[in-house]
Amino acid sequence: DNWAFLYAQRLALKQELPLRVCFCLVPKFLDATIRHYGFMLRGLQEVAKECTELNIPFHLLLGYAKDVLPAFVVEHGVGGLVTDFCPLRLPRQWVEDVRERLPEDVPFAQVDAHNIVPCWVTSPKQEYSARTIRGKIHAQLPEFLTEFPPVIRHPYAPSCLAEPIAWEACYSSLQVDCTVKEVEWATPGTAAGLAVLQSFIVERLKSFGSHRNDPNKEALSNLSPWFHFGQVSTQRAILEVQKHRSEYKESVDAFVEEAVVRRELAENFCYYNENYDSVQGAYDWAQTTLKLHAKDKRPFLYELQELEQGTTHDPLWNAAQLQMVREGKMHGFLRMYWAKKILEWTRSPEEALRFAIYLNDRYELDGRDPNGYVGKLQDGDMGLGGCLWSICGIHDQGWAERAIFGKIRYMNYAGCKRKFDVSQFEHRYAP
Repeated sequence: DNWAFLYAQRLALKQELPLRVCFCLVPKFLDATIRHYGFMLRGLQEVAKECTELNIPFHLLLGYAKDVLPAFVVEHGVGGLVTDFCPLRLPRQWVEDVRERLPEDVPFAQVDAHNIVPCWVTSPKQEYSARTIRGKIHAQLPEFLTEFPPVIRHPYAPSCLAEPIAWEACYSSLQVDCTVKEVEWATPGTAAGLAVLQSFIVERLKSFGSHRNDPNKEALSNLSPWFHFGQVSTQRAILEVQKHRSEYKESVDAFVEEAVVRRELAENFCYYNENYDSVQGAYDWAQTTLKLHAKDKRPFLYELQELEQGTTHDPLWNAAQLQMVREGKMHGFLRMYWAKKILEWTRSPEEALRFAIYLNDRYELDGRDPNGYVGKLQDGDMGLGGCLWSICGIHDQGWAERAIFGKIRYMNYAGCKRKFDVSQFEHRYAP
């Protein structure tokens, strides 16, 4: 279910050429830990096996793409290169670096395989909110939300096969923190991810529309780790979920809003706004209001370590933080509350954003993702109530002015108590 892969195979078949798949394993990526790398590498083992069955060599190259891929292209006489798309700064730089170093006669194509409507097709500019992008996406869905053509066993074998992959060596090449352990509830790989999708449709979809904001209810899809690592395609999830629209219209419509409109709005923001992870990326009204209240007295001030260990005065916040540390996933509704409290309990909006992004990227399986930086409350579980939505009001509106927050939307403990049984959740994650 990968349009970049399908396009590459179509090119190879047309030219009657062999096809290869390469993955460049970088030693570190932002604040990713062994929790993230382990999930990714175990998923790649499944990809390698599938490629073998399809007569397509899978190469795992250790190092940055700019250092290992151009040499690989020359060595194997590769005639063309196809890559996927990610709107974040670092992966975009990787693509540029490879482009500069490729032989001039090797064409290089990029396919947006992880959005349903390709990012640059949806809109040529940064969209203001879900309201301004929704119509543009829905207008394009009939063209792009289609069944995938099949990948076939490739008829043209390469002259030399891929080296057997030393998976242990892959692990030892990493320069990441190994103290953040892998999680037990989420089995990496496409087969496991599709099983989670099936369980969502059978067991949780019916209550998604009504209970997705209750952290005590099992109503979310839980698919974001597999989406983030490309192990399950969002398009596949939408195609499967939409088959149940006649039974659960409210839930299916809500899921499409989250998994397509909100998710692709976050991609749009990161693609067109280079400050997607800083206060400078916020709208003028938000930057003004945050600046105006930057010196307001904070009721509590916490250091990063206190936040990380979940030792604040607020038992609900601590429980949400501990859920993320232990399970690699915090409930979408709580992710907003969590980030907004960091704004309230740190020295400045800049520090709040830095802490929130660090904690999210370090512990959340789906961290280091456009939704983590930007997205609104992702009930559909496509990532978090993003740091910039929560702290800087991105894709939101101004609200009544108050201390610290200014016009940024406020959330508090009492509001959470009106929405769900807070003590039940606190009890579940009590230290």
